[in-house]
Amino acid sequence: MQESDLTRRQRDVLRCLRAVAADSADPPTLDELCAALGLASRGSLHKHVQALVDAGLVEPLGQKQRGVRLRAFPDAAGRVLPMLGTIAAGRPIEAVTGQASVEVPAGLRSRRPCYVLEVRGDSMRDDGILDGDRVIVEQCERADDGAVVVALIDGTDATLKRIEQRRGEVMLHPANATMRPMRYAPERVVIQGVVVGLMRSYR
Repeated sequence: MQESDLTRRQRDVLRCLRAVAADSADPPTLDELCAALGLASRGSLHKHVQALVDAGLVEPLGQKQRGVRLRAFPDAAGRVLPMLGTIAAGRPIEAVTGQASVEVPAGLRSRRPCYVLEVRGDSMRDDGILDGDRVIVEQCERADDGAVVVALIDGTDATLKRIEQRRGEVMLHPANATMRPMRYAPERVVIQGVVVGLMRSYR
């Protein structure tokens, strides 16, 4: 079974396990998973966990530990992160999400929950972020000025830019001398993460 074949709730369980794994060495118990997912009982969780076990994505810890953990794959140097789709490095485009996953070396991610986006456009080329690159994004809602962020504009359009936050205004700066900064009222912009790593294929 592929991740794309999972139900929405099964993907929720998998994302929760990945988030916990990023922050803690201790896998969650079933009770902790229920609480994190807002489920009333283990019974409602069991069928989703069993589907992930059958898919080879997680493994039970045994009766004594009463929990589940992500399956350990042979490539110990990396960790699977969700590939959530594409991000515009140009003018904002409609946010596109997917359900794939990708192995990311540990040195390219942070200890907090992260995800991967594929870059479209060349507005960040002077910072070395090119069309077709994959950026590793630390999930967060705040960023320091100058950080390269995933910014969601008006709830629909996502873009990759350096952020500058002023009183009454948010500026999103491209790293391309042919393009001008974009200016928005603060309430129009939601930070969805900060870029912490980049991967590129030369094939």
